[in-house]
Amino acid sequence: MCRRVWNKLTAPKNPNSPRYKRALAQRICGHRVRYVTERRNDVEEVIGKEGSLCLRDDELLVYASSEVLMRCPVEKLTAAELLSKDGVILTGPDLEHGGVLRTVIAYYVYYR
Repeated sequence: MCRRVWNKLTAPKNPNSPRYKRALAQRICGHRVRYVTERRNDVEEVIGKEGSLCLRDDELLVYASSEVLMRCPVEKLTAAELLSKDGVILTGPDLEHGGVLRTVIAYYVYYR
């Protein structure tokens, strides 16, 4: 059986399970980011440009504008890809800013 088909059949289905969260973090890890936004007071503000998403020591880091914008443990992270597959919505406690619960949207660089 083809490895890709086998991985698809055994992929975790429960979005709250640690296995699903780890698999999603590994899938989005390494994407280049065009810009990162955060919704504050019903206004979406750009908080960083030109960066990447990386996984280090079971923590997902959102890096943009030459600084770490968000650092969250994978087990406490809630992530959902945009329907257009152009980015990802990340919600979780931000260890970089004292553990405050934040929601950021990272938009990927589009390649032709």
